[in-house]
Amino acid sequence: MKIFSKEQIYEGDQLTSKKQNISSTELMERAGIQIFNWLHVRMQGAQVPIHVFCGIGNNGGDGLVIARHLVTHGYNVKTYVVNCSDKRSKDFLINYDRIKQTTKKWPDMLNCEADFPEIHKDDIIVDAIFGIGLNRPANDWVKSLFVHFRNSKAFTLAVDIPSGAYTNKAPEDENGVVWANYTLSFQSPKLIFFLPETAKFTIQWEVLDIGIDREFLFMTETEADLIGKHEVLPIYKPREKYANKGDFGHSLILGGSYGKIGSVVLASRAALSIGAGLVTAYVPKCGYQILQTAFPEAMVITDENDTLISDIIFDIEPKVIGLGIGMGTDPKTISALEKFLKTNKIPLVIDADGLNIFSKKKALLKLLPEQSVLTPHPKELERLIGKWKDDFDKLKKTKAFSKKHKVVVLIKGANSITVFHDKYYVNTTGNPGMATAGTGDVLTGVITGLISQGYDALMATVFGAYLHGRSADIAIEDLGYQGLIASHIIEALGEAYIDLFKQPEQPQVENAQSEESETKKSH
Repeated sequence: MKIFSKEQIYEGDQLTSKKQNISSTELMERAGIQIFNWLHVRMQGAQVPIHVFCGIGNNGGDGLVIARHLVTHGYNVKTYVVNCSDKRSKDFLINYDRIKQTTKKWPDMLNCEADFPEIHKDDIIVDAIFGIGLNRPANDWVKSLFVHFRNSKAFTLAVDIPSGAYTNKAPEDENGVVWANYTLSFQSPKLIFFLPETAKFTIQWEVLDIGIDREFLFMTETEADLIGKHEVLPIYKPREKYANKGDFGHSLILGGSYGKIGSVVLASRAALSIGAGLVTAYVPKCGYQILQTAFPEAMVITDENDTLISDIIFDIEPKVIGLGIGMGTDPKTISALEKFLKTNKIPLVIDADGLNIFSKKKALLKLLPEQSVLTPHPKELERLIGKWKDDFDKLKKTKAFSKKHKVVVLIKGANSITVFHDKYYVNTTGNPGMATAGTGDVLTGVITGLISQGYDALMATVFGAYLHGRSADIAIEDLGYQGLIASHIIEALGEAYIDLFKQPEQPQVENAQSEESETKKSH
């Protein structure tokens, strides 16, 4: 699913009006009706008090459309205009006149805190105050209104975007944003739904189709894509009947140090479980018996050093190397890695201490093969690219880093984001149970194993992030968040593959004939 920018959304609206020969007011009516229908299907006429708060721009116009249809369908609705400026949009004024012609209960004008209505926790708030065009913080009294919403504990439904939120930067003041329970976004989700600083402003979201021109939606290239099952299915490579292990590549997992051999076990298991044909682990001598015992499917090469990686020499020809997990940052290890990088041409997947070594010696970044994959968590990323102002600045700096070094960067988090050149790929799978030791090691193995099978670095990262998270989602169904450990994710990788091809369950329809048939069988 594409995530359109603010500018692209405006362009799509204008093009739709032109190609479908409808006015912006008619397009607003279409959008407002979609929100009303969403409410109507769920409420079925229930007389819960609904408070519709409208701004004086186009988002407010949407709110007035919603309120008018709620009124004509007999709902217990109260409409307010948040009078925060002297300017009104044309479509707001048209819909303001329409609602005045529909009901004798004209919208209340809110001009200051003294005008705030009483809202109870069992009421519903519809937030249609500010839309995507907002470019400055809300007035102080409007911020107080947002706090009033939050203090009421009423269910809050945001229209298109929570009021006070921007599409391209984090807000200056959290109290200057509506904290919505649910956001109904027109035609496309907003990037802010998936970033740590801004995702908290809506608990859940849903996209409503308002009939934007299909050709525009299909042909327009976006900076960000949302990755779900439908997006990864075309990536999947089916296996031929007469394939053999040599067809799926040889993965080398390089890492470990005394007390941290388990990370290599996890990464090696994940690489083989995701489908690599062969896996070899390169570890210090202390890891030999551990690997041979814990994971007999892997082959093992050991360093001359007992406790750490001090030299990187092997006589195999791996297709890809996953390195850094459990490696440590001892000077001997750093020296060994530097020496190795100077001659290495094999694609790399780098995590954990591998990233920390590159942070310590940034000159080593020049030695990375093109399209190497880096998988930092936020702190590791900060050491690589420096501090950022907000999540948007973080993405901008990561993009610049990716382009400079010609690498794929996977920013790990609740919605892991793959960055490559000018594009972001936002993952939708995963859960809080993954906040446990070893899950990053598993991800390193998953991506390494996919590259081993012939997936290019970018697609392996996007697909790997999806499968990694989906495996965790499957595992928690039996284990819960707290019970999940990294090994469970590996064990569910096969089910994650199978899940790609599962169809939604169809409801059982029983009729008199089938019941009669079953009765005869029982006799």
